[in-house]
Amino acid sequence: MKKLLSLVTLTALSFATLAQNETIMLWPAEKIPNAIPNSVEEKTTNNGMLRISGVTVPSMTAYIPAKDKATGAAVMICPGGGYGILAAEHEGSELGEWFKARGIAAFVLKYRLPNPEAMTLQHEVPLKDAMQGIKLIRQKAAKYAIDPAKIGVMGFSAGGHLAATLSTHFDRGQYASDDARPNFAILLYPVITFSKEYQHSGSRKNLLGSDETDELMKYYSNELMVSPTTPPTFLVHAENDKSVPIQNSFDYYLALRQFDIPAELHAYPEGGHGFGMRTDGKGTVGGWPMAMEGWLKSMGYL
Repeated sequence: MKKLLSLVTLTALSFATLAQNETIMLWPAEKIPNAIPNSVEEKTTNNGMLRISGVTVPSMTAYIPAKDKATGAAVMICPGGGYGILAAEHEGSELGEWFKARGIAAFVLKYRLPNPEAMTLQHEVPLKDAMQGIKLIRQKAAKYAIDPAKIGVMGFSAGGHLAATLSTHFDRGQYASDDARPNFAILLYPVITFSKEYQHSGSRKNLLGSDETDELMKYYSNELMVSPTTPPTFLVHAENDKSVPIQNSFDYYLALRQFDIPAELHAYPEGGHGFGMRTDGKGTVGGWPMAMEGWLKSMGYL
């Protein structure tokens, strides 16, 4: 009986913890931009990695530290998955809890996955969702004890491409908005280029779809879009990454330095792709969270 009571208590505590993580819808249900009537179903699978596919209704999950621990900083996290799925746990919720434990509010972004059956101009959609996410965090800054000048973005793989696109495109085009500018960026094994031999073709094809023109491939090659307004950036990449070659991070780092934008690149000999914080047996790449923590302290966010 005691074991049963203990199990019930632990289960109740687990659900109580989950309940504290608020879900924020990005758009009113009837006003989701670019959305068209569709029968696409969102699906979740977990075979050692939590995957979400078919996302057509975007949201954020908030991981908010206690006010007496809050540093005032916040970060929006964009999971990877080649713009085909979202790796929502090891590149999402696990990081949300890590930041929350250190006093940084975290918001895991469930952005829409490009799909011509569910949206028009599919290449615009993830960026619109990311811009809206940053805007909403700023609008809710007082509620969550956040400093509006300390809101960053973090992204992994294709989510890194989205975070870099947000960093370089927030002030471009008809949807430009200074309120959507992140104050800092953290990119892990990011897809950066769509126009070079070491691009990640799967991310490019999924994002652009039938609109795969030379013009758009250059537009979404973020090493070409860095400007003086691009935020300071911390990058992590493994040299033996066979999915997204490390040259992506090299190019972005060099582009940032051309504009004297503070940037820090950590290149590890081993680690492969998609490690997140699951780095056991992958060499020195396991030190990247400590390096990031040091960078956040140096920037005044911890």
